[in-house]
Amino acid sequence: MDSTTATSLWDGLTGVQPEPDLWVMIATLVAALAVVVPHRVWRLSRNAITIAHEGGHGLIALLTGRTLTGIRLHSDTSGLTVSRGKPYGLGMILTAASGYTAPPLLGLGGAALLGAGRITLLLWLATALLVAMLVMIRNAYGALTVVLTGGTFLLVSWLTGPQVQAAFAYAVVWFLLLGGVRPAFELQAKRRRGGAGDSDADQLSRLTHTPAGLWLFLFHAVSLCSLMGGGRWLLGL
Repeated sequence: MDSTTATSLWDGLTGVQPEPDLWVMIATLVAALAVVVPHRVWRLSRNAITIAHEGGHGLIALLTGRTLTGIRLHSDTSGLTVSRGKPYGLGMILTAASGYTAPPLLGLGGAALLGAGRITLLLWLATALLVAMLVMIRNAYGALTVVLTGGTFLLVSWLTGPQVQAAFAYAVVWFLLLGGVRPAFELQAKRRRGGAGDSDADQLSRLTHTPAGLWLFLFHAVSLCSLMGGGRWLLGL
């Protein structure tokens, strides 16, 4: 790669791209709703939220000094992230709390980038995170879903024009914001029926000696506030 090509790539990565028309923003919002609200479609699209959820556990585990040993993603949209370290303390609490909060916070960060016109940067950051996560995947289904997701980002980044890239980026961020809201409500419903006894909220309850409902409230607050704040950025309000 010569210096001219490298400079061109760097300028494209760090440069500002024009925001799409308002109708594109609205259309991508509708598209995201279409894959989050219907139950049958959600059973498939929720796999992408699980990638973000388990990726959040893994990233925070590493940042807090724990040893990340592997991530597994399952076809029923559940997942498991395993790390070694003290089974108590701030690092364990932050790791447990990062799963349900990761998708909406990623959506909020993505909305901030799009609001600043950093569409290309968003696509490449997402691709880099998926590649890094792939290294830690420990089962075939998980590897397949991450490869397909990362491959989609890579193809859009390399082979499509600015308008398609912008529409794709907005659709992804809307999906993270909207899809980040639903899992906390699903967890709440499961716990009301007596299920999910070892959920993240229950683990946090045992770690902090506080009610699991308090952590559920935190998950709801983060996801709903991220949706409101991110939505304002995406719509330029």
